[in-house]
Amino acid sequence: MSKTTLSLQPRLSEKAYGLSQTHNVYVFDVPRNASRQSIAAAVNAQFDVTVLSVNVANHKGKTKRIISISGKHSTKGMGTQSAVKKAYVALKSGDTLPFFASIAEEEAKQKAVDEKAAKATAKEEASEKKPHRFRRSSKKDQETKS
Repeated sequence: MSKTTLSLQPRLSEKAYGLSQTHNVYVFDVPRNASRQSIAAAVNAQFDVTVLSVNVANHKGKTKRIISISGKHSTKGMGTQSAVKKAYVALKSGDTLPFFASIAEEEAKQKAVDEKAAKATAKEEASEKKPHRFRRSSKKDQETKS
C-alpha cells in the first residue's frame, strides 16, 4: 500500500489524549489492509516526525440486533458495526502532532485565569486586613482596644 494513499484518521478520545500526554503515543484509525511499515512511512511523510514504533489492534465489528416496528409489522434482523484497525504510533521525544493543540491552549488559558483570580482574592484579603486611614472607630472597635 502506497504511503500517499494511506488514510490516517486520528482517534480523538480521552484515552488517546492521555496516551499522547504521558507516553507520546498517538492513535489512528487505519485501513484494514495497512501494515506497520506503511503506517510508519505515512506518519513520517504527512507530519515530518520520527516514528519509534507502531502497534496495531484489529477490532472486530460487533453484531447488533435490529428491531424496527412500523405500524402493525415488526421486523427483526441482525446487523454489524464496521470493523476497525487502530494504530498506536510512538514518536521520538520532542516530536508532537497538532491534534490536541487546542486542548492544551485551553488548559493554559484556564490556568492563567485561575492564577489571576487567586491574585485578586489575595489582594482583597490583604486590603481587608489593613485598617482604613480615615475610618471612624465604632463602639465595638473602642471596646476591643480597651
